[in-house]
Amino acid sequence: MNHTLLIPRRPFSQLSHPREVIRQFTPNWFAATMGTGILSAVLTQLPVHIPGMFQLAEALWMLNIVMFLSFSVLYAARWVMFFDEARRIFGHSTVSMFFGTIPMGMATIINGLLTFGVPQWGQGVLPLAEALWWLDVAMSLACGVVIPFMMFTRQEHRIDQMTAVWLLPVVAAEVAAASGGLLAPHLADSHSQFSVLITSYVLWALSVPVAFSMLTILLLRMALHKLPHENMAASSWLALGPISTGAFGLMVLGADSPAIFAAHGLSGVGEIASGLGLIAGILLWGVGVWWLLMAVLITVRYLRDGIPFNLGWWGFTFPLGVFALTTLKLGAVLQLGFFSVLGSLLVASLAMLWLVIMRRTLAGAYKGELFVSPCIAGLKG
Repeated sequence: MNHTLLIPRRPFSQLSHPREVIRQFTPNWFAATMGTGILSAVLTQLPVHIPGMFQLAEALWMLNIVMFLSFSVLYAARWVMFFDEARRIFGHSTVSMFFGTIPMGMATIINGLLTFGVPQWGQGVLPLAEALWWLDVAMSLACGVVIPFMMFTRQEHRIDQMTAVWLLPVVAAEVAAASGGLLAPHLADSHSQFSVLITSYVLWALSVPVAFSMLTILLLRMALHKLPHENMAASSWLALGPISTGAFGLMVLGADSPAIFAAHGLSGVGEIASGLGLIAGILLWGVGVWWLLMAVLITVRYLRDGIPFNLGWWGFTFPLGVFALTTLKLGAVLQLGFFSVLGSLLVASLAMLWLVIMRRTLAGAYKGELFVSPCIAGLKG
């Protein structure tokens, strides 16, 4: 069978004009940088050494940088070339939520700069990492406040139409918090370490309680109105994101706390934070297990009728990846083989999922069928 017949001869064959790539570009694409970035991160945390795995993870990180920069240029071009249409996103009840994927995707690049950049280019990259982190903090705060404000004032929402996509702008702050926990120990100045640590704890508090409030509403919505449309199937996994990131963030920040608090005469506080971070991480991981099992069951239910492919499929990757990362972290800290084995299995599942989704994303992008902006549906080009 000649498979080349399945591929259109020219790119963007589904679009009326190549310019539509820019006109129809949405922040949804940045979810691909989140999925790629988390896969790169978890591959470096496997409990066993596999030759070439670190190099593969580094290659994924570099691919992620290329993707993030490309998406940023395309989205900026949309605002320049189609400003009146681009600003319609603030009134859209679903697409606007994906603004949160931009700082979260950027956070994975910052984390990679610490993992891969420092060994390769030395301590000189740390000022860049710190500057990018503060930019990420500002973007996360903007998403976490402005988008919910738009929900309350400009957008139309109904409880029966709610999905876990609501979490995306809010969760960005706790992703930045976890990233700050990874950054703080690398900084040479104790004041900078302390500032990053305290800011990260505040970011965690700005995000996790609000996310849990939304999860409560989500449980009620699903009990009363059952599952969302199959186009939103991947959103069933998004609930796992804030729980897992919250657990990972507290463990990382707790590990930083003893030394950083002690340097400011608060050694007792640092020890408490370390212990609470571990216990809270275990408890939140347990909550995550419930949501993981529920997400699996819901996905199996959707698979009966088939799940149409769209960019939302990237929603499968980051929550699963950060849950795997948290599981491996618990295995390393507690020295319990169960967590290490389970974490490794989750990483393998994530890698296979990433391959499937990336292949279908590339095919859809080439044909142009994934460039769809619901904000301007019905408008003439």
